[in-house]
Amino acid sequence: MPSLLSVSVTFFALLSLLAPVPVLAQAAAVDLTGHPLAPAALAVFVAAYLAVVLEEKLHLRKSKPMLVAAGCIWIFVSLAAHQQGLDPLDHVLEKILAEYAALLLFLLVAMTYVSMMQERRVFMVLRAWLISHGFSYRGLFWVTGILSFFLSAVADNLTTALMMGAIVLAVTKKKPEFITPALVNVVVAANAGGAFSPFGDITTLMVWQANKVAFFEFFALFVPSVVNYLVPALLMTPFLPTGSPGSGEEQVDLRPGALSVCALFLCTVALAIVFEHWLHLPPYLGMLTGLGLLMMYTWQLKMRAGAYIPEQQQAYEQQYGKLDPFERVSDAEWDTLLFFFGVIFAVGGLGYLGYLQLLSGAMYGQLGHTWTHIGVGLVSAIIDNIPVMFSILDMNPEMSLYQWLLVTLTAGVGGSLLAVGSAAGVAMMGIAQGRYTFIGHLRWSWAVAAGYIASIITHYLING
Repeated sequence: MPSLLSVSVTFFALLSLLAPVPVLAQAAAVDLTGHPLAPAALAVFVAAYLAVVLEEKLHLRKSKPMLVAAGCIWIFVSLAAHQQGLDPLDHVLEKILAEYAALLLFLLVAMTYVSMMQERRVFMVLRAWLISHGFSYRGLFWVTGILSFFLSAVADNLTTALMMGAIVLAVTKKKPEFITPALVNVVVAANAGGAFSPFGDITTLMVWQANKVAFFEFFALFVPSVVNYLVPALLMTPFLPTGSPGSGEEQVDLRPGALSVCALFLCTVALAIVFEHWLHLPPYLGMLTGLGLLMMYTWQLKMRAGAYIPEQQQAYEQQYGKLDPFERVSDAEWDTLLFFFGVIFAVGGLGYLGYLQLLSGAMYGQLGHTWTHIGVGLVSAIIDNIPVMFSILDMNPEMSLYQWLLVTLTAGVGGSLLAVGSAAGVAMMGIAQGRYTFIGHLRWSWAVAAGYIASIITHYLING
């Protein structure tokens, strides 16, 4: 058993410290890593995460193995704690649940707004505009990259990559040598743009909600994020084909209320900032208030259009479509949201067993903050950056603002090094159907790595 424990701890360290902090005080008081059930819990987590990595091959949605793993791990934790005569686990689980609930509510509102804007054809109009303007290949490369960078700061990197990837594929079907670098550029831009905004990535949202970095302090990462995008884009540009894919004729009109929905989304973001920064209330409360405003807006729009009058209902649906926020809530990416639940509770159980203490000393005690955080970005290229960031937050090391910003940057942009390193890259492989692959992205990883190094140096020079 000791040898199995040693192997498990080593593998767990390579997976980059996956253990959360609502249980930090409790985990510090006990060490159950020597219990026979501890390596079993670790093995369950490793098996579940391997299933997540092989999601496309197994045709198994990532939430399924992680939810099962979370339940199994806490069974082992409960049995081990009971045998050691420790206190009941209710308060520990309640704290972890509170962490997850705050993240869930925030993301649910953001996803609902993005879904509503998609349904109102906001993104389709942008796509049609790009297609109709007849950009050259290099012009399209830069336009889609710049739009991806700034759009992901407001929406999220996954939605941005899907939308811009669809544009690239629609416009450049006859130029396969352009598609791979263009899609790599979109993935890099989406991840870089999400790194300097609290709304741009799950990891930045977690850091903000944990009160490690204030809302406006994130914008210190703007210039490093720009460098992270620009360096690979400049290095790839000479290899792009010349000429133009031509222009297309695609007429798409916004549905009624589209601009109002966009304005309400900006108001909702502003409410979240006001609630957190000035009222000292959790940001998700501001987001939910904004969701309520969206629902009130759609209600009054339906009232004015006669949607609740049976004789006018058909005419209303022909003009307005299904303007229903509750349907948009159901369209949220529940596989991702439930995956977060599984990750948070699974690594919470491993943290309670004591693995957090083993990893914290090994990383921050021996490597130091800077090299640890640079390594976090490299690990994020292999493993999803969400559990990696959870582990850092859960260890809760004493760090300066510079170091919190550094780990936010590296965790956010490190996933661009490989196609499987970010949700944007994985989603792009799904929609590209063989035209954007792991190997295809790997051919440009040298340029992405140059941007990664340059962004860290820029952060040091500006914020160090």
